[in-house]
Amino acid sequence: MRPEDFDYVAKLLKDRSGLIITRDKAYLLESRLTPVARKRGFKGLDDLVSSLRTANEDLLREVTEAMTTNESFFFRDIKPFDQFKAVVMPHILANRSGKKSLRIWSAASSSGQEAYSLAMILKEEGPKFAGWKIEIVGTDISTEMLEKAKAGLYSQFEVQRGLPISYLVKYFKKNNEMWQIDPAIRGMVQYREYNLLHDLKPLGQFDVVFCRNVLIYFDQPTKTRVLDNMSRVMPDDGFLYLGGAETVLGISDKFKPVPEQRGIYALTRGAGVAPATPAFGLGAR
Repeated sequence: MRPEDFDYVAKLLKDRSGLIITRDKAYLLESRLTPVARKRGFKGLDDLVSSLRTANEDLLREVTEAMTTNESFFFRDIKPFDQFKAVVMPHILANRSGKKSLRIWSAASSSGQEAYSLAMILKEEGPKFAGWKIEIVGTDISTEMLEKAKAGLYSQFEVQRGLPISYLVKYFKKNNEMWQIDPAIRGMVQYREYNLLHDLKPLGQFDVVFCRNVLIYFDQPTKTRVLDNMSRVMPDDGFLYLGGAETVLGISDKFKPVPEQRGIYALTRGAGVAPATPAFGLGAR
């Protein structure tokens, strides 16, 4: 790919999705976009990029989705979900008992495994949340991934990655060569097309936000912008989850690490969160 074409596509991707592609990752751009060029009948990437410069929204979307589609799997890295049960849930139960309402956001939800993992946890804890209104919202910019998530159909390989066998037996049924998650679990999650670079207020307020392994693809100004916007759709005692290689330190002053809970962050304006519940300590397990 010519340098000027690379620069054009890199800027296009950053503007549309926040994704940063540097010259040393040119191979990634070429490997992801070559199938798009073939599918569209272009002779090569040069023709694809030429068309992009005057493209309609469909082609722009297809190129963006090809570059931003990331893999996901059930109960990824397991610890965040253990923390959800041992740290977050006790706090929510103690501090939302009046209004009995819980909203969770799985940002950049990809094919839905993270959101469904949370739904299965909450289903298992059903008696504790009797009478509660629980909403789980998964968002992504890829319509292809959102359709897959809504269908809840996963291959044998996908259900073998992180999903406990007891959950597979309890919440999935074989559908030809695929496994389909139970309608009751699918019904607990709403999926919406949404771009993290846009105003987040239309999504409403969330008590818990999972934005794991997303910020690593952004430059620092974009990370700051996204985190600041997220802080505006969370209550003072909300929880933010980031990936193991991500942090708010030096990026945003809106969040602070939760003591002894790697990967979980609280709002800095919610200074009263920690003393309000013993769930922040490991003894809460």
